[in-house]
Amino acid sequence: MPDPVRPNGMSSAAAALQMLERRQQVLANNLANASTRGFKGEAVFSRMMGNALATTDTALDLTPGTLTQTRNPLDIAVEGDGFFVTNTKAGERLVRSGTFHLDANRAVVDDHGNALMGESGPVTLPPGNAEIDETGLIKVDGKPVTRLRLERVAEGTRLQHEGGTQFVPDASRTAIAPGERRVRQGFVEESNVNTMSAMTAMLDVLHRFGAAQKTLSTLDSARGIATTELARPV
Repeated sequence: MPDPVRPNGMSSAAAALQMLERRQQVLANNLANASTRGFKGEAVFSRMMGNALATTDTALDLTPGTLTQTRNPLDIAVEGDGFFVTNTKAGERLVRSGTFHLDANRAVVDDHGNALMGESGPVTLPPGNAEIDETGLIKVDGKPVTRLRLERVAEGTRLQHEGGTQFVPDASRTAIAPGERRVRQGFVEESNVNTMSAMTAMLDVLHRFGAAQKTLSTLDSARGIATTELARPV
């Protein structure tokens, strides 16, 4: 069995450049969504692979964003953990973005037309004054209509981003009991991305990228000189 390829200065510098490029992409996406309601940023971290080269992984930052009052009765937010459930063409998705409205059939939908899910299916409201309490119970003119589905995932679950503010649920999803919910009607959750922190991190990556490029260039030049000298007849 052949010996594994051992990393050298060139391969290590090249891996560092790839790692930093990926980190910059994630940070740029976070910054671009700093004003996207319900957006959850990704945290970037590095780890060593089996061949001792660095690579980059990401993890979703589920820290809650600040709540902004809109007074729109179909704007809803969750305090603490938990997700609303919407029904998309690709299946159910978890969302923190709680900006909804009524469509032509009086179904409660998001900006993409995805239906908000209640315990009895897609939420449809009759004409009247809609009220949503902290357990997610919806009443119209004082009469109960349905209760919103609210779910959580196990701690440490790596949810997959989809469409910016949607997340693909995994097998760990569980319903949140009504007594554990804190739904706020007339509020929306802002992005949890800190603009200044993201910009500072991007500048740090640019500095590190330049240093890695310089190292790679220096090593390449040194290797070229060594090859030329070794090939010169004595």
